[in-house]
Amino acid sequence: MKKFFYNRTLLIIIGVGLFAALIIAGQRFFVESENMQVDLAVDYQNIVDLAEREGLELDDVLKMTKDAGITSLAIYDSSLEKLARSGKVFTLAGSEILGNYQSGTLNNDLWRQTIEFDLIAPNRVYVIGGDLESYYDTKEALIQRLGEERVKIFAVGGIEVIEVKAQFGDLMKMPLGLPHDEMNKARAAGFNILARPMNFNKCTAANVQFFFNRIEHYPISEIVFDGPEVLGASNFLDLTAANFIQRKLTFGVIEHFTQLKFYPQAGTDYLAEKIGKNHVARLYAIPKDEQPKLAMSAAVNRWSTTDRERNIRINLLRIYEKPEPEMTLLETNMKYFREVRAVLERDGFTFGKAGTFDNYYPNVILRVLVIVGVAAAGVLYLSLISRRLNRNRKFQLQLFGILAIIAAIPLLLGAGGKVRILAAFMSANLFPALAIIWQLDLLRVIQYKIRIQNRALRLKDNMSTLQLIWISGFALLVTGVMSMTGAAYLSGALSDVSYFLEFEIFRGIKLTFILPLILVAFAFLQRFNIVDEVRHSVPAIQQIKELLNKSVSVKALLVLMILSGAFVVLIARSGHTSGMPVSGLEIKIRAMLEQIFYARPRSKEIFFGHPAFMLAPVAFLKKFPKMICFALVMAATIGQSSMVETFAHMRTPIFMSFMRGLDGLIPGAIIGAVLIVFLQICFRQFKKE
Repeated sequence: MKKFFYNRTLLIIIGVGLFAALIIAGQRFFVESENMQVDLAVDYQNIVDLAEREGLELDDVLKMTKDAGITSLAIYDSSLEKLARSGKVFTLAGSEILGNYQSGTLNNDLWRQTIEFDLIAPNRVYVIGGDLESYYDTKEALIQRLGEERVKIFAVGGIEVIEVKAQFGDLMKMPLGLPHDEMNKARAAGFNILARPMNFNKCTAANVQFFFNRIEHYPISEIVFDGPEVLGASNFLDLTAANFIQRKLTFGVIEHFTQLKFYPQAGTDYLAEKIGKNHVARLYAIPKDEQPKLAMSAAVNRWSTTDRERNIRINLLRIYEKPEPEMTLLETNMKYFREVRAVLERDGFTFGKAGTFDNYYPNVILRVLVIVGVAAAGVLYLSLISRRLNRNRKFQLQLFGILAIIAAIPLLLGAGGKVRILAAFMSANLFPALAIIWQLDLLRVIQYKIRIQNRALRLKDNMSTLQLIWISGFALLVTGVMSMTGAAYLSGALSDVSYFLEFEIFRGIKLTFILPLILVAFAFLQRFNIVDEVRHSVPAIQQIKELLNKSVSVKALLVLMILSGAFVVLIARSGHTSGMPVSGLEIKIRAMLEQIFYARPRSKEIFFGHPAFMLAPVAFLKKFPKMICFALVMAATIGQSSMVETFAHMRTPIFMSFMRGLDGLIPGAIIGAVLIVFLQICFRQFKKE
């Protein structure tokens, strides 16, 4: 047996890098543990709608909402259309007023005199106050939005009227700023205010200051901009940032419906960089078209999963439009609010203004040690697939030195963003592969010793089911721990507040399911011959050539097509977003796993990768055909790489990612043990026959 040697110097360097990665992981854990405050918000207009539909006073419904656990009310820019519906401000087109005059339906003498003096133009819009506070808000906002040259004030019988040069339909939808009356109501009821302003068209410095002056004396929890731009984009973002810093405000960014990064708003990255990522929180709202399809219990669990797994700290709840059986609409929504708060309290969250992360960036020396460790792992892998390189330890160290210097210099110079991403990508692929390769080499040593001592037959026949389960389970645990080294390295390479908030993301997740298979497959072929088991030492390239030249039966072709289809499904279902829909049965299984475990384990680990790993040592020890052993090793590799890939979702707290991997190992091992028992029963039955 030709043995592969593991370079101890490289192993020591990997160990040092792991120590640095674990220090970063500990720092990350404490940073994440300090950020556990959630803002439970609901749209102010939703509460108004509830009060109107139930025929109750708004103040009473606001009190119920507060008692149910809501901490903030989201208040948006008003508009003439909205104000007209509520009877606070009335808007008329000049042509409409003139039409009423001509038809004789305009009975007010003062308005008739105004028309007769040619003070009403058909292509103008006229705004009349109903509620005094709303009228003055509207006048101030129109001057800010359109300028004094397009807004004229005159009186009709002592009543002030605003004449606006604008197209009627566009003016009715124009945002007019956060209304004072709504903010006053929210403040009086004890709520914080989640401000949702829109940017101005051709925004000026005066426009920016107008918004911040309007919210000056109100308890603002966060500002989450509405529309495609943040306030001040693109020329006055510095002024917006200065106001955020001066007032110590939190900037809320809206998670995209794909759960990947943010809803695109021009100026988001620049503003976050200016005010500091430690003043940024992520907002999530269940999509409007999805919530009616969700049972209340499912929606409540969605919030628990969202806040624990994706660092969401602003929960913008939507009301249910239909009541639960034997409940009013108001009772239904108050129950919803209470249950969301209760489940989050159970998860350890507190409530108030949204929590934010510390401005965390690890020490550069720790980061360099991590990157250098990845370089050592890369050289170690190359030495385990090339016999020539494996024998030349001096060249291994020289190659490592070159790679380490190239990788470390950008970091030491204060850059290295791309180097970190590459290091994370290599960590996600190399360490699961190295863990599996080490097990393959261990199995080769065991088989060699058995063959030398001429005990193969007795071992094969006498090894008990319990021994097989113990050997396989222990191998799975050890390999899982070794794979988790890659998780620590990946986290150490990327951990900082930009990744926690998803301003930066790990790319190449789908490739991390393919590359470890290639890395392990090549190493397997360097150690075992799957084409002809009589010949032991056949290079991998030669085996691949022989495989490609083999004739294939229709039966084998069908099996290959099925396996290929399953692999395509596996890849399409991986990553930040799923390329394929999830079946109803799988949704139910996921819900069950979420209830059982601290963090729902991944299906590809618990039902596929880990059981296959448990069967792989049995297949080797029972001398199964090497092609079957190869298939089991490939499946086991998928489970190990999935454990590491979990940590690529940097928004998920590191402790939850760790628990997800652990929660997958135990039941996966149990399923594998059951399969081993089943195989042993089959072996005994065949032996009898």
